Amino acid sequence: MKSLMALLKEYWGILRRPSVHYSLGFLTLGGFIAGIIFWGGFNTALEATNTEQFCISCHEMRDNVYVELQDTIHYSNRSGVRATCPDCHVPHQWTDKIARKMQASKEVWGKIFGTINTRDKFLAHRRELAEHEWARLKANDSLECRNCHNFDYMDFTKQSPRARQMHSSALASGEATCIDCHKGIAHQLPDMSGVPGW
Repeated sequence: MKSLMALLKEYWGILRRPSVHYSLGFLTLGGFIAGIIFWGGFNTALEATNTEQFCISCHEMRDNVYVELQDTIHYSNRSGVRATCPDCHVPHQWTDKIARKMQASKEVWGKIFGTINTRDKFLAHRRELAEHEWARLKANDSLECRNCHNFDYMDFTKQSPRARQMHSSALASGEATCIDCHKGIAHQLPDMSGVPGW
């Protein structure tokens, strides 16, 4: 059985041994540097596609949901804090963000084939699009809402009696999540017939 020192010398020799033109050590270092460049480019592209300007660069979003957002408290309010498209529709954690970006590739498919490229087509698909988003928020316990609205810091004394009652019971117990009661908080609602609680 080879000693540890002999194994280390053997591995070091492999790293220093030239391939056809370059040593394995040089190729490993080159691969590492290429990986850093790839990761930087990937992360830059990820962040560039995670801006409101990117979201409203296609007219389907700019002319439909973005116009609706401008009439809500999430766009303009007394505190000046404004939510942008990614704040509500893209998780902040990296792995969740990647998963959401992969789901969004279906939206690119819809853009290419004109699924909602007119107002009439958008309105025809509005309920389906809303239900997908409601289901996503329900499944992740309204994670994007909770990034800004932290239950631990809610001042129940400044809330209406109904909000106080719902937040301190259903929300606190986990029986409900934000999207259960706050559908349509940033965009117009579709036909809500058949939606539980409406």
